[in-house]
Amino acid sequence: EKENRISEMQAATNRNTQRRSSFQGEICRRISFKQLAERDDDYEPILDDEDCSHSPEEESFFRTICRSKGPPQIFFLCILLALSLGATIGVVPAVVTDRYARLNHGFTGEKTCARYGKDEMPNACIDGSADAQTAATLSSMACNIIAFLTSSLVGSLSDQYGRRGILLVGVSISMIHPFILVMLQIYDSFSPDWYYASSILSGFISWITIALSSISDVTPQKWRAPSFGIVLASFSMGFACSPSLALTMTHFHVSILSFLLLSTSFLYALIFFPETLPKEVAIATRAQRLSERVDDESFYQNFARIMMQPFVDLSILNRNNFIRTLTLLAFFSGMSSSGDRTLLLFYTESRIGFNDRDIATFFMIMGVTGIIVQGCLLKPMNDLMGEKNIVILSFLGGLANNTIYAFASNKGGIFAGAFVGTLTGLSFPAISAMKSNHVDISEQGQIQGALYSVSSLASALGPVAMRLAYQQTMHTSHPGMFFLVGSGFFLVATFFAILLPKDLANSSKNNEQSLTQENISQLETEKLKSSKPSLSLDEKYSDMNLI
Repeated sequence: EKENRISEMQAATNRNTQRRSSFQGEICRRISFKQLAERDDDYEPILDDEDCSHSPEEESFFRTICRSKGPPQIFFLCILLALSLGATIGVVPAVVTDRYARLNHGFTGEKTCARYGKDEMPNACIDGSADAQTAATLSSMACNIIAFLTSSLVGSLSDQYGRRGILLVGVSISMIHPFILVMLQIYDSFSPDWYYASSILSGFISWITIALSSISDVTPQKWRAPSFGIVLASFSMGFACSPSLALTMTHFHVSILSFLLLSTSFLYALIFFPETLPKEVAIATRAQRLSERVDDESFYQNFARIMMQPFVDLSILNRNNFIRTLTLLAFFSGMSSSGDRTLLLFYTESRIGFNDRDIATFFMIMGVTGIIVQGCLLKPMNDLMGEKNIVILSFLGGLANNTIYAFASNKGGIFAGAFVGTLTGLSFPAISAMKSNHVDISEQGQIQGALYSVSSLASALGPVAMRLAYQQTMHTSHPGMFFLVGSGFFLVATFFAILLPKDLANSSKNNEQSLTQENISQLETEKLKSSKPSLSLDEKYSDMNLI
């Protein structure tokens, strides 16, 4: 029965010719057919020149992206989500610090802890801030451990059943903790622990992983890094504007607005977000996964297989030395970045004296520079430098960024560090593109999920390591020295980035349009073995193993 189901799926794949033009474009991007044909006068080109006459390479990057189904919707969705999450990014530390101070340390002041300057901050508020940092660190660790175990599995499922449904579930889960934040400000006895417990749920499905996989479905290899950069630029645009809302609204009203924006994001995705994974690719992937199962599987074997599936999906990271090196540099850079995200605002509010206006300025700097760097400069930088040098530059910027934070004694130093730290945003789209370019179209969700799993593991360990370092420096004359731990992580990541082979890391035009000697030889062997004088497009495409 299983063999019959596989045969039916494969037959459906062969009959489906709806996206043949897309497949031709993918072939044209990978192979220089004239050069391949010139290797042997008797060798018949797989596609004629006219088949490639309308290759997407002839169109501009922005025109192709705007006409694609999926990327424009993802970009707008990112802006909405960033506006929602960024609106409360300065509200959460203030609200939970004050609540912990009142519940755990007997603070009874009429003003909230956020209303005090750094020199007049009550000890109860300082202790409440420490409790909030600990809770944020533990919830971040729990959330990221869950994401480590589930992201590759979720990505693999999206390869089999499509992106849209899983993305909708991820966005709906992200609506829970803003709702809890509203409840926290309505009921005085409501513990912040509920907020951090609800934030852990977001680790089960990362909608950003599915969004990147959707972009990989419809974007040529050489444009994936810039496309991923626009995703981050969309986030930067939202984060640049959202903290300013706290200047004109109360914390409670900002929290309500955040929840409403997330609800709007869900409705927008439900109505306008299309399915980007080709139906025939999903069918072929399900058939492949089904063929890998053991016949007459017992209940215990089935249970064991399900439990081990996340680790099986993670094995894609161990495919070759290149992907292993990418995994290591993503891990060490992620440890520093996650530590900064988790602890920086708590540190600046309690030690530097940041208020809502300073937080808005901070994110305005990061947002505007992020839009310029990721949205405008990444594409020409990628064409000029290649992904490898972009990653190295990004990590060096992260090293300098954390070093500036370590020695900053005033707000200006933090702002300067934020300006330099914008460079770190270049690494994620470049690393994601490099991994995406080295797997098949049926593995885009799996590789993005596996990469996010590694980032989640780093995000679980990074804040813990930097929090332990802060406990050693918080009572010294330079409490910010714990940021040097983050500098060390970026230094290690830079070392691994230097080890990347340039010919594999950079997705140049020549790399996309040429086959390796091994693939050419394999293709010619299959051609010689074939007894058919002329092959159909479907048969030729199957011989190339592009699905």
